[in-house]
Amino acid sequence: MSQYYEHYRKSSIGLALIDSLDELIQSGHINPQLAMRVLAQFDMSIAEALSTRVRNRVQFKAHLDNYRSLDDVWTFVLSNPAFRFEQDSVTAEKVKIVACKARVPGES
Repeated sequence: MSQYYEHYRKSSIGLALIDSLDELIQSGHINPQLAMRVLAQFDMSIAEALSTRVRNRVQFKAHLDNYRSLDDVWTFVLSNPAFRFEQDSVTAEKVKIVACKARVPGES
């Protein structure tokens, strides 16, 4: 089992990577095992980049519609959130936040 979460694969960059890997597999340029290794490396790299390079803070207010926890993964569904960044603010109708316990490489 991978030591990194795979939920970043559902981001726009993750989906683009999966589409590209699928095309390479279909055209015979790479095999599925290599594609899986690339995805595992992506999981590791995106988690590391987000934990070491992102330093922005955000404050938000919203109505909590729903929350749940399963296997140390929390999911929050918010309605009418207002996010306030250092230089900007953003609103939306609904937002889903997925929060996971940080994993340290080598920890099982």
